[in-house]
Amino acid sequence: MNPSSFWQGRERYTVFDTRHGDGSRVQALVEAWRRDPARPARLHIVALAEGLLPGFHRVPQEDDAVTLDLLCAPLETALAQLSARIDFAYVHGVPEAGFARALARLVASDAVLAADALDAQQVAALAAQGFVFDEDKRGARFASRKPRQPLPTVPPRHAIVIGAGLAGCAAAQRLCARGWQVTLVERHPQAAMEASGNLAGIFMPLLSKDDNIPTRLTRAAYLYALRYWDSIGGIGRAIEGAACGVMQLARDPGHADASRAIAAAGSTPPEFAEWLESPEAEALLDLPAPDGAWLFRQGGWARPGSVCAAMMAACGDRLTARFGVGSVTLERVGDSVDDDWLVRTLDGAVVAQAPTVVLAGGAASGAFAQASRLPLSALRGQVTHLDASTLPSLPYVLCREAYLTPAANGLACAGATYDLDADPALRAASQQENIERLQALVSNPEAGRDAPLQGRVGFRCVAPDRLPLVGALPDFDAAGTTERLRDVPRYPGLHGLLGYASRGLIWAPLCAELLAARLENEPLPLEASLVDALDPARFVLRARRNSRAPQGD
Repeated sequence: MNPSSFWQGRERYTVFDTRHGDGSRVQALVEAWRRDPARPARLHIVALAEGLLPGFHRVPQEDDAVTLDLLCAPLETALAQLSARIDFAYVHGVPEAGFARALARLVASDAVLAADALDAQQVAALAAQGFVFDEDKRGARFASRKPRQPLPTVPPRHAIVIGAGLAGCAAAQRLCARGWQVTLVERHPQAAMEASGNLAGIFMPLLSKDDNIPTRLTRAAYLYALRYWDSIGGIGRAIEGAACGVMQLARDPGHADASRAIAAAGSTPPEFAEWLESPEAEALLDLPAPDGAWLFRQGGWARPGSVCAAMMAACGDRLTARFGVGSVTLERVGDSVDDDWLVRTLDGAVVAQAPTVVLAGGAASGAFAQASRLPLSALRGQVTHLDASTLPSLPYVLCREAYLTPAANGLACAGATYDLDADPALRAASQQENIERLQALVSNPEAGRDAPLQGRVGFRCVAPDRLPLVGALPDFDAAGTTERLRDVPRYPGLHGLLGYASRGLIWAPLCAELLAARLENEPLPLEASLVDALDPARFVLRARRNSRAPQGD
């Protein structure tokens, strides 16, 4: 059975394959889609794959209308974590017991199943869930009478994105890639004037023994970002920077022991993360590395402003920029879900109007009434710019408690501080803090000594759990006694991409892709548990739990 026999007349079509193999089926399916004049506007392929790092991998394709997700997880786990509406499913071999119910939860009301080796027990299990098989038991249609949860209506494809840093430019590009018209609104005269204006941002993964939520999110986002940047011009080409690698020195012997345990588990291939003992690290670095180091060969640095420029350029003529507008207000025209939002300057002039708005302006987004109760903080970060000729020549970005970039245009960047105040000016105390950490990093008490006060101050937007906020913004006042994320009332058409802390360079592309996929009812590029962990409405539920907690004397 061929999926192309069933996709005629569909706006989008989702194929699920329990075995990716060598990718030949995916390639053949995409070629069939390209040749078919009656093809759906969008084709989504989701397949189980081996040999990858654990989790979901969204792989950008040459054509933005094609999406490929490779899931490295057991079948039942993958189905339990997948958010998708499947139209055609390939089932190879005899899957483990219990997969039938998980598959039935995800398939469309008229989905088609093709199987090559189901046993009688599996056929019976699928039939009990509503699949009607043909005589040879190799094909079936889903014909359950149980009602399917209707998908939300896709909004008119016109959005306003407020904030032209990494978060906002990524949001604009991933929406434009889906045919949306986007108005990008920025109070400054150009993009990347706030935290995204630093000379260098570091990209590297995060490791942990328990593979926790921040680690899983950062791994998925990092791998997606590497592929995504290639699709919009590439690091070192359209994007200023270098994929030179990052060496992360162990903090102390205890950190080194924990790192060795992670390396011994064998779950990190060397191209992703390689543990180096002290002699190996020092031979590569030509600097002391007394407790060893992680080497992230695919990591490096990029100038965030050039990433923003590449993303805006990739939007083409679907993007309208409204820069230099100053502070703005946000208001709803009416109460219907089909009504528009208006963005006005403080003197009342309308800057933009659309049914969908994405707040992507960091902690400044809290100035809007609809986002004022989100627990976002601004953390000051001062970066020091140093004459690179006065520092050791680095083959990699070097980091531990602080970071130091290789020379670029005669400068190296060191930092950054974490301060709780709102002072936007450079100050000597913060520079001294950066230099002391730099000296410890390179084991040289003279490095950076007496450097002139040069650098930049930016403010990171941080949530209490240090995770980003991605999705529809909650209405705290209307939440009542809500206990589940899906039941939290939301402002219609209002979404957030906020709280990127120090990882905006990595998180921005995948978070934007997640939001765009959700708006379009596409398969989501992350496990459901991660999607829930990023939902802005999590803070509504936490506020309710905290209000019920016993109060001390």
